[in-house]
Amino acid sequence: MNLLGQLGGAPAAETPTCSRKGCRGNAQWQLLWNNPKIHPPGRRKIWLACDGHREWLQDYLVQRSLWKETLPLKESATPESSA
Repeated sequence: MNLLGQLGGAPAAETPTCSRKGCRGNAQWQLLWNNPKIHPPGRRKIWLACDGHREWLQDYLVQRSLWKETLPLKESATPESSA
């Protein structure tokens, strides 16, 4: 058994989950954001969202002037990192 609790072989595929605190729902959306006080202009951080929390998370980022774009999870953006 390795450190991840697996019995050898290839690592188990992880299903992306929603970034909303306490939610374990499957992510369907990626919310790209940037805090201009601490990030360079081109950097995009990513929160993942399930269908039920997409609007809540987006509104949270919009109210703080951090939101940049919301994309379906399968659509690839070239972010520098995720949160």
